[in-house]
Amino acid sequence: MKVKKFGGTSVESAERIKNVGRLISECKKDIIVLSAMSGTTNSLLEISSALKNGEKKSAVELIENLNNKYADTISNLFKTEEYKEKATEALDDIFKSLKELSEKSYSLKLEKEIVAKGELMSTCLMNLHMHEEGINSVLLPALDFMKIDMHGEPDDDFIRENVAKLIDAHNDADLYITQGFICRNEEGDIDNLQRGGSDYTASIIGALSGAEEIEIWTDIDGMHNNDPRYVEGTLPVHNLHFEEAAELAYFGAKILHPTCILPAREHNVPVRLLNTMEPTAEGTLIENKLQRGSIKAVAAKDNITAIKIKSGRMLLAYGFLKKVFEIFEKYETSIDMITTSEVGVSLTIDNEKNLSKIEDELKALGTVTIDRDMVIICVVGDLEWTNKGFEAAALEALRNVPVRMISYGGSNYNISFLIKKEDKTKALRLLSYHLF
Repeated sequence: MKVKKFGGTSVESAERIKNVGRLISECKKDIIVLSAMSGTTNSLLEISSALKNGEKKSAVELIENLNNKYADTISNLFKTEEYKEKATEALDDIFKSLKELSEKSYSLKLEKEIVAKGELMSTCLMNLHMHEEGINSVLLPALDFMKIDMHGEPDDDFIRENVAKLIDAHNDADLYITQGFICRNEEGDIDNLQRGGSDYTASIIGALSGAEEIEIWTDIDGMHNNDPRYVEGTLPVHNLHFEEAAELAYFGAKILHPTCILPAREHNVPVRLLNTMEPTAEGTLIENKLQRGSIKAVAAKDNITAIKIKSGRMLLAYGFLKKVFEIFEKYETSIDMITTSEVGVSLTIDNEKNLSKIEDELKALGTVTIDRDMVIICVVGDLEWTNKGFEAAALEALRNVPVRMISYGGSNYNISFLIKKEDKTKALRLLSYHLF
């Protein structure tokens, strides 16, 4: 059994839904995880925003507009009047529920209920489409098995037990369809997985159900060796170690959220990235195998702020770094890169929400300098320190680019460079030219 996830762009129209239907029609006993149709979640958030601002009339108009969009999708998706009526009736119930929610006072809980409707609609349409095509598919409601604990982490035992129960109850089905992203929290309220959404759902299900493989279908043929938005001629990387994929995802490769592969890595379930527009393309296979002696890819993370704390008191001062880290922990701000010397510490963050408070407290430790609009460039591959020449090749590529910080040795899989925003494109292109 495989778990196959299809994102919003893969099901953004009637034609795209049909295309996915063709891709999964021959699958037997696989679990299909779907995102909301592209644009739907944004529309639902607009509805929530209108309610938050007390604009109930505007919210109702937005609901009607969304309803009309889905009516057009139904008209183009189904061939027979029978299934057009079934789909219309099913979605009418969802839109009726949306209108009832629009009568309530806004709360974050209400917003999560509203946003969850997107996945409910896409899976409903896909399931009915498969029935019309003669496929015995069954909906597995994610709200019946996907649960998070008080810390927002998956309740593994609950998920494993209830996925198995639902499958056993429908063991005659050809195919199982479920919603990505949405779940229930420890109090039983509708919630969502936030980080990576549907990808995370697929990874959790695949890991806990002992899947043969997890497939993430998007609109690009795997993870590329550089960012195609800035560099011409990039190529998909066909094989990545889980650690390499995590580094690339964290440092800017948008195709996959770094959290998504954690469950798969922990349970040693391979993850394959595939393209719904080019289903025969090889894509990228992520697993626990490392190809020695190669640099795989380059990624960039934007909107980085560099902070330097310089203090003569740091010299041989026991506990100085502890004080620095405690300040960032106090304001729940994570650190990306860090370098130290006898008289200073330089580090980076990607969230300035509490920067002014952090800066005020750091000033008690020394002189604080802040550089904004920075970018982290991450070179990923087999960067074990005993390998010769890889770090030198990366440095040589950037010989004409000012580098604010370098981080090497914290991981066996990456070397990172902090540069100015305006040098990003130049740096990415130079690295591609010299490394690939």
